[in-house]
Formats: sequence, structure tokens, C-alpha cells
Amino acid sequence: MLSRPHGNKLVKRILLGEKKKEVIEKSAEYTKIALDDEMVKDVRNIARGIFSPLEGFMNKLELETVVDEMQLPSGVAWTIPVILDVEKAKADTIEIGEQVLLTDKAGNNIALLFVEDKYRFDKEKIAKNVFGTSDKSHPGVNETFQRKDCFLGGKIDLIDDSREPFPEFNLDPRETRVLFREKGWNTVVAFQTRNPIHRAHEYIQRCALEVVDGLFINPLMGRKKKGDFRDEIILESYKKMMSDFYPKGRVVMSILPTRMHYAGPREAIHHAIMRKNFGCTHFVVGRDHAGVGKFYGTFDAQKMFDRFPDLDIEPLKFEHSFYCKKCVSIATVKTCGHSDADRIKPSGTVIREMISKKEFPPPEIMREEISEILTSFDNPFVE
Repeated sequence: MLSRPHGNKLVKRILLGEKKKEVIEKSAEYTKIALDDEMVKDVRNIARGIFSPLEGFMNKLELETVVDEMQLPSGVAWTIPVILDVEKAKADTIEIGEQVLLTDKAGNNIALLFVEDKYRFDKEKIAKNVFGTSDKSHPGVNETFQRKDCFLGGKIDLIDDSREPFPEFNLDPRETRVLFREKGWNTVVAFQTRNPIHRAHEYIQRCALEVVDGLFINPLMGRKKKGDFRDEIILESYKKMMSDFYPKGRVVMSILPTRMHYAGPREAIHHAIMRKNFGCTHFVVGRDHAGVGKFYGTFDAQKMFDRFPDLDIEPLKFEHSFYCKKCVSIATVKTCGHSDADRIKPSGTVIREMISKKEFPPPEIMREEISEILTSFDNPFVE
């Protein structure tokens, strides 16, 4: 059977019909807070149930228990803060019990916030507990210290349920659950990616498909840096795999619009919880999942799942895969007995360099059909 929603509650907080119309008509009356693009994604993920059982931004008690104990006050596992920070001057104008209009940077109405708490919190404590360090060279730590000084907690109601820019590949958990059931799937493995598919990831996906009914390809689409592959390139590569190589009816793809925190082990649990809400029963966890630099050990993320035996989604723990010239196949250290000298390991840097020169990576690393797609774009990278 598909996984139950996390906390046994699949949240839906989306305004429709007359209620939505009434809020829009009164929009000029509300205090407004402008959100950046990543915060807008958080709002939509709360409202659509991807962050279930959260119904809004965390209050002080919720943040405290998440930071200290990796759980909500109810005892439900939760590992990553979901918080709304505002300037003190702005917070001083807002009262507990007030309704605040959340907008995007362009001023478009996004959601209504029901303010239940207004508080401060020790940013260094968040950094040390969530990321395991207060070193600002860690991108998640740096972002934490750059947050504004006050936090607002409270439930939200979504006004703008836009699915752009990829509406056909932006399903919410209710929709994926219906789709999985229609396909007759009882077990589903989620695969997270931020890059076009190469042969090593294809190997892992095929291995996973051997033990479950369906594969849920769930590209994470959040803030990117210069030189990253553009989102549409990633989707095109997987569309090709689904149309020409994977078995029909056994693979579904939908994006996950959310940021990377690079919180290593804690974020691996967070990623699994989101896929559990989509209905997945299994989740692929590689080495150093959600890691950055040398802040986490190779297997820390995989070991973290041992601390959450009741998470109700099974981690499939994989080693890095590579092409072995003697095995004449993709393998891992668990299936190949040859030396490093016989192994061709996929390198994202090398792949990007070759694609930028309109060169095809070796077919042992990337299918020619995928390389053809990547090189067909004038510029497949974020500028």
C-alpha cells in the first residue's frame, strides 16, 4: 500500500471560490509581507500538502522542538525549520491574531497568513543543531545568519496556486496518489535529482525498479547557481528516457519546487518525508545525500534513517555507481571487484565542460540520445 501522509494528515490549505474572491477584494486592507522566490515555494508546499503535517510557518515551540529534538511538539518527526523571517520594524506593526497578506517580489498576492506567534530565536543554535556547524562557508549556515531578526508563526491559506513554468509536471500529493493508484502501484520509489540523467543514475533507477511497482522521478527545482543545468534541460532528458527506454506505465515524473539547504543527514530525512507525502514507499539515498564540501561523512545521511525506524518510508541506500571497463557495465563497489584504474566515474564538472563545447560525454557515462538533447540547446546552463 502507498505510504500514509506524514502525521496521518494530508494538508490542503488553498482558497477557492468566494473565499478567494473576498480576500482578493480586501487585499488593500491587509498588512503585506513580500517573499522571495524560495519562500513562495515554501508557502505553496505547505498549502499543497508536500510539507504535511505543517499547516503554516513554525511558531517558537515548533521551531524549538525541531531544532533540539528533530520532531514537532506532537512527536511527529521533522528535521528542517520552515520559518518566516521579517524585519523587527515590520514585526512591530503586526499583532498576534492579525491576518497578513503574503506577496511575491512583484506584489502579486500569494497567501494569507494567520499570525499566531511573533518571536526571536538564536540563529547560531539553528546553525549548529541543523547543519552541525556555525561555519558561514556552509551555504545553509550563511543563509541562516542572513535571516532577519524576527519570526512569524501561523497557518497560511494559499491564494495563488500557480503551477508554472511546468504545469504538466507539477503534481501535488493528492494528484500523485490518484495517479499511482490508477496505475495499480502499491510500492513506489522516489528518485531525487538536480541534473540530466547519466548512466550511473539510470543504473540506480533500474535497480530500484526491480524491487517496486513504480519509479517516481522527482527533480528538485529550487535556487540554482551559475553553470547549473537549466530546469527544462533536466526535464527533457528524463522525458527521453521515459519515452524511449523505460518500460511504459512504470515511471512517473513530477517536479519538486523547493530549495536545497545542504543540511546533510537532517535534509535526507526531510526529503524522504516529502516523498512519503506524495505516496512513495521507498526513497533512494545516495552517499553524502544533501551534503556540501566536507561538512558531513560519506554515510551520515544513510545512517540517519536508523534513528527514524518509524518513518514509514524505506530508504534504498546506494553506493556511487561507475562504469567498469572489465565488467563492461555500470556497477558499484558492491558488485564490482576491480580497481579504480578500471572505473570511469561520472563527473558533473566534466559532463558540463563537454556539453558546453558541444561534445558528447563517453557513451559509458551518458547515452548518446541524452547528449544529443543537451547539446541541441544554444545554452543549457544557468547564466
